[in-house]
Amino acid sequence: MSVKSQAERALDHGRGIVRLAPAWVPRSFCVPGRRLKLHPDDYYALGGHRGGIDERWLASTTPADNGPLTSPHEGLSFIVGENEEQFLLRDAIDELGPHFVGERLWNEHRGWPMLSKFFDNKGPLPFHLHHREEHARLTGQSSKPEAYYFPPQVNNHGGDFPYTFFGLNPGTTKDELRQCLVDFVKGDNKITNLSRAFRLEVGTGWDVPPGVLHAPGSLCTYEPQKASDVFAMYQSLTGDQIVPADLLWKNTPTDRLNDIDFLIEVLDWEKNVDPDFVKHRFMRPRPVRPMEEMRAEGYIENWICYRSRAFSAKELTVLPGASVTIKDAAAYGMILVQGYGSMGVWPIETPVMIRFGQLTYDEFFVTEAAAREGVPIKNESKVEPLVVLKHFGPDNPDLVV
Repeated sequence: MSVKSQAERALDHGRGIVRLAPAWVPRSFCVPGRRLKLHPDDYYALGGHRGGIDERWLASTTPADNGPLTSPHEGLSFIVGENEEQFLLRDAIDELGPHFVGERLWNEHRGWPMLSKFFDNKGPLPFHLHHREEHARLTGQSSKPEAYYFPPQVNNHGGDFPYTFFGLNPGTTKDELRQCLVDFVKGDNKITNLSRAFRLEVGTGWDVPPGVLHAPGSLCTYEPQKASDVFAMYQSLTGDQIVPADLLWKNTPTDRLNDIDFLIEVLDWEKNVDPDFVKHRFMRPRPVRPMEEMRAEGYIENWICYRSRAFSAKELTVLPGASVTIKDAAAYGMILVQGYGSMGVWPIETPVMIRFGQLTYDEFFVTEAAAREGVPIKNESKVEPLVVLKHFGPDNPDLVV
């Protein structure tokens, strides 16, 4: 059966909502925080040489870039059909684009231009950035704005360092940064001496534009982002782990390799040294509608990522025993983080533990047509909330900033 036929059949069976298989991604420079609900024996399922699995990518049509050992479909989401046959979400959207993402996104982007993920690290990530569009384009990439939200359901512990370094101290000079980059190969280049760490608060989030240096802390993080895996590591030592120099020069064009000036050009300097960084980048949840109206109808919905035009995200809580129909103006991916019940024709349930390769009923893609018509959701628990995280593409018509 062709991918087009499979996709049409899946859309028909799910009435515009398709089930997705978990997409696990390892990172060689990270130690898993073990909050992704993987079986304890499976965090190194791809082998120690690949590193631990510390990310789950959600509604992804973007391949992970993990160097020469990257497997062919790493980071890509698979649709699970009626008989548990699997095929790539990317291929289905290529075949039936507007039927998945809607005419607006298809006409503008010819695909699904975002993804989300959970990243789950025992310690902090190295201080790094994602290139701005003009620099990413030099290596055939696109820029990567991203945002963070820290769901309570996946943060039963804070890891080793629940603080994130963002940007540079106001007044930092380019010469000071240059010296840290020159010192990268000498051991500890001490670049975070030029930055500030902010304590991470469960149930809140941050907006991180491209070109802004950041060292994500050790909370398990829900991360909507533009569809890209471009980055460069600017910190040479994280904890006791040396960061390879090739990651400093990752996604640098060959004619600018070993050119420190290029590494400085990549930064959005004004955003990095912004004295009002918290005011401009921190995000507390914002109710989608008046709270008393939503509670009366059996649910609570908040915007949790709302500062970027490249994507947005909501947290939907259906109260115990409630049945609701939720309408959205755009297609979205979703992941269930608490509770069980039904969504349209699908049973939905939050797994306690997942084996590598096992299928679940916690992740779906909702087409624009189904979102606009309204998605019926029933919480079948009498005591526990049903909680869904929903990630949308660019310029969500519902989002008024």
